[in-house]
Amino acid sequence: MTDTNNTDSIKLSATIPADAKTIYSAWLDSEKHSAFTNSKVKIERKVDSNFIAGDGAITGTNKLLHMNKRIVQTWRSTEFPEESEDSLVEITFEKVDKGTKVIINHSNLPEGTGKDYRKSWKDNYFKPMKEYFAPKDDKEEE
Repeated sequence: MTDTNNTDSIKLSATIPADAKTIYSAWLDSEKHSAFTNSKVKIERKVDSNFIAGDGAITGTNKLLHMNKRIVQTWRSTEFPEESEDSLVEITFEKVDKGTKVIINHSNLPEGTGKDYRKSWKDNYFKPMKEYFAPKDDKEEE
């Protein structure tokens, strides 16, 4: 039985300077996902396949893959209390002027942890993704 009053949900987004197809493909590719998060990731583009991210700190399962539009995953951190259910992450990709707006809806988080996971998504995904997907000309030092 789930008591939804004892869980946190967060929603956040960032504009990444790449098209949705590029970001979606990289998210579901072990090598590229590892590169843009600077951590070891094992993932495949297959519904009901398990993944490991964040150097083993995160595990989950791909539940829905809507090509270049949406990824839905069960998601669990090693920091979750043992009795906590897996959380649910929905990543959506929307075309915008300067690239793609990546929106993360993360629900069913253990109560009181939403603020920490919001910071973690920003620090471990959005910030490095902006650098990884930046146009090559912007990366070169003069």
